[in-house]
This record gives sequence, C-alpha cells and structure tokens, in this order.
Amino acid sequence: MMSSEAMEQEGFVVWFHHTHPDVLIYHCPNGEYRSPSVAMRLKKQGVVPGIPDLFIPAWKLYIEMKKENGGVVSKEQTKVMDYLARVGYAVIIGNGATDASVKVLEFVRCKKVN
Repeated sequence: MMSSEAMEQEGFVVWFHHTHPDVLIYHCPNGEYRSPSVAMRLKKQGVVPGIPDLFIPAWKLYIEMKKENGGVVSKEQTKVMDYLARVGYAVIIGNGATDASVKVLEFVRCKKVN
C-alpha cells in the first residue's frame, strides 16, 4: 500500500520530535485545497505557492516532503527552493519519511548541528 504525502510527513515529524526533542520544527500549511475565497484571502496575507512543507529555524533547513514513490516537485516548488538555497538556506526533498530521516541525519552529521 502506498502512503500519502501527509502520512509520510506525519511519520517523519514523529521521528524528528523523538530524535531531536529540543529542536523546533514546524509545518507551513499552504498546499491543501481551499475554496477560492479562502485561497484569495490567504494569498493576500502572504501565502506563497511552493514554500516547502517543514522548517527547522535553528538549522536554517527547509524540508519538502513527497510520497515515497511518485511524488513530483512542482515548478513553483523548484523556483522557491532554488531561491531559498541562493539566499543561504538548506533544502532537503524527502521522498517518504525514511528518506527524509536519512537526509536529515546526513545534514546534521555534515553541518555538525544539534
């Protein structure tokens, strides 16, 4: 059975909280369907298409979650992630919870963050 992106993200966040209990991680909820009126209101308030799903401020790390198999990075996401990298943030694309966990552990090892 294939996991949804939301299920993968939930699994990753549970792992992250267990592994790094003192490090803040939060979700930027801007990818779900909304009515046109709500979407317009949120856009006026600053919602930007393509912002990665998760952010770890202490590490300046964004994480874009995708399904383990078949997740596709949109043009908007690529544009935003390229911008974030240019201005000094790290960006990881996690193809499922396990892949995201492995990439975060590698990031921590290479950057020597805690």
